[in-house]
Amino acid sequence: MENILQVLFVLFLMIIGYLFGSYREKRHFKSLQQREKNTLHLSVANFGNQQALIAEVTETKLIVGSVVISIDYFKKISAILRNLVGGKVIVYESLLDRSRREAVLRMKEQAIEWQAKQVLNVRLETVAIGGRFGGRTDPGSIEVIAYGTGVK
Repeated sequence: MENILQVLFVLFLMIIGYLFGSYREKRHFKSLQQREKNTLHLSVANFGNQQALIAEVTETKLIVGSVVISIDYFKKISAILRNLVGGKVIVYESLLDRSRREAVLRMKEQAIEWQAKQVLNVRLETVAIGGRFGGRTDPGSIEVIAYGTGVK
């Protein structure tokens, strides 16, 4: 009887964890949408090797936005199961989407705070921060850094 109660307790905690994680992710996506609307006025551009001439640049600054987002155990287990059968790992796609959007927003918010008119040559760097699972190193968290040159 005691073992059944322990199993039920673990299942209860897992369900609570799954529901809480889903709720937090949905809330983060809503926050991203609202913040993206608030930063639409700041243009962000990438010129590659060909640099455009920008008239009347008085000041430049490196603008950086960085975020580290962790994957929860439910998504990690789902990804492991998906790796067994192959196909798109949708849980990692949403993690990367949230991370990229958050990093770009933080960069834009820093540029707005500095009163930049534009952010040029924007780059994104992604780093998997490993966790141990089954003797392998899997991404436990992901860091995304967005950076560019802010101009006034």
